[in-house]
Amino acid sequence: MKPQLILIAGPYRSGTNGNPDRIADNLLRLERAAWAVYQRGHMPMIAEWVSLPLARMAGSVRIGDAVSEAFLYPVAHRMIQQCDSILRIDGESNGADADVNAARELGLPVYYCVDDIPAAVARSCSIE
Repeated sequence: MKPQLILIAGPYRSGTNGNPDRIADNLLRLERAAWAVYQRGHMPMIAEWVSLPLARMAGSVRIGDAVSEAFLYPVAHRMIQQCDSILRIDGESNGADADVNAARELGLPVYYCVDDIPAAVARSCSIE
């Protein structure tokens, strides 16, 4: 299997009541999953890695303001169209559930455990 671009979907703000420390904990969980995906030979992607900087550039001053709300889910849904599959990590999240539904509509595989993702075969390039 060639390396895939895999979206990591899970709670970011869900269950945090807006607490920045709890949001950071959720991001850390997403990033741990991203690391595991990378170790299997794939390229992980977390929507917030893209949507938060875009929202900032558009004028967002805090997570949850009107500008950031205009970016968080739409960026994820554009990103899904570029991905090969999704890894849905544990935790209640309407946004992650919407990501899974969008992926299924596109016919993309949805994984719920990193170990279920086939390892990518590394390609070697030789320069002669």
